[in-house]
Amino acid sequence: MNVSWTAEEVLCAVRGQSLHTQDWVASGVSIDSRTLQKGELFVAIKGDAYNGHAYVHAAMERGAAAAIVDHQPPQVAAGAPLLFVEDTLTALQDLGRVGRCRSNAKIVAVTGSVGKTSSKEQLRLMLGAVNDTYANEGSLNNHWGVPLTLARLPASAKYGIVELGMNHANELAVLTRDVKPHLALITTIEAVHLEHFASVEAIADAKAEIFLGMDPSGIAVLNRDNAYFGRLLAAARTQGLHQVLSFGQDPKSDARLLALAPDSEGTTVEAIILDQKITYRVGTPGMHLAFNALGCLLSCAALDADLTTCAEALAGYRPPQGRGTRQRVTLAGKDSFTLIDESFNASPASTHAAIATLGQTPVMNQGRRIAVLGDMKELGATSSELHRDLMASLLESRIDQVFCCGEMMAHLFDTLPASMRGSWTAESAALAPLVAATVHTGDAIMVKGSHSMHMETIVAALSALSAQPHQLAS
Repeated sequence: MNVSWTAEEVLCAVRGQSLHTQDWVASGVSIDSRTLQKGELFVAIKGDAYNGHAYVHAAMERGAAAAIVDHQPPQVAAGAPLLFVEDTLTALQDLGRVGRCRSNAKIVAVTGSVGKTSSKEQLRLMLGAVNDTYANEGSLNNHWGVPLTLARLPASAKYGIVELGMNHANELAVLTRDVKPHLALITTIEAVHLEHFASVEAIADAKAEIFLGMDPSGIAVLNRDNAYFGRLLAAARTQGLHQVLSFGQDPKSDARLLALAPDSEGTTVEAIILDQKITYRVGTPGMHLAFNALGCLLSCAALDADLTTCAEALAGYRPPQGRGTRQRVTLAGKDSFTLIDESFNASPASTHAAIATLGQTPVMNQGRRIAVLGDMKELGATSSELHRDLMASLLESRIDQVFCCGEMMAHLFDTLPASMRGSWTAESAALAPLVAATVHTGDAIMVKGSHSMHMETIVAALSALSAQPHQLAS
């Protein structure tokens, strides 16, 4: 699928000015000169740590069709194809709004405290098996990622999937009004970002802002098993949505979980979805992923996509990098251990789920299950308690050894039985060599922590123990 923007279309969309006659056509939109493809339009965004205007020259050298700027960038010729605007972020948002308006795709918006990206990727996989589908890349789910996604939305797409993230109230309200979803899926409400919210109820209210961009014909898909289902249902009804569907184990669910059978390579699920009994398999371990797929399948069915085709596609699901990716790292000879990379981010709910998945991971030759955990951020006054609460999952999943880094994880480490203690350090860089020196053949090691803890440093140190680590099928 391709997206194209003519010079005239962009000038009108962003209300820009050009000093020269322009007749170019852009084959895409980019805000990163490092990944820009030849023929794309470059938007020079000003971020907290960088200014895109410093990279316009590099974008042009990579073959950018044009660039949107708010002043003449350094090292760029005066005759270059530049579009001048007052504010480049506003221009990107305007471009996204026009991109959304010119699309005839059925738009699905996904939010929730955890499971947003995995659900988005499951929907991409399932709906992509039915017809042309576009979804935002990675976690482009914020005030610049969402308009960028809408600006990239191909005219030929039949389905568009947009992940929406937030960590403050009123953020989703702005995003959803631009996205105008036909269907909104809320995965779950959990204790995340508590540093910015007075309560979990307030988090639920902020997530319910997703309904503000929908008209009464829109469809809400909610987790009936979640404690805040009633609150979200009331918000959807208040917005005037007539169709609210639910998923979960509750007998009243429109998509009801009947049985869940995990194994070393994935999970097989039996469910009833809109009165149709179905069995599906998610091709990667993690019961939370299989449960999330229930809501995704219900969403597909609500959009009249073929349920059997969507369910069969789930067997090919693989997690995005850093969200449960697995690899077998070979040591001396044929000896190896399993590395589970959960380093992208962490919250209490996702960390409990990752520990449970580690507990179900097979070990070989008297290997151990090892959890390497970094601080979970933005938890406010409850942070120390929420970190200590991980102990229950570690014991229940029979984790053999635990390594920790960060100020908050010290609260967990201090409560661990001596037999479970690996090492604690303040930073991941100091912990990496200690974990690497401990691992041996047959182990299963899971690495997880908030993004700012840079747990990928530990993943890299473990991967480096083998010259040629390879991805596992799951």
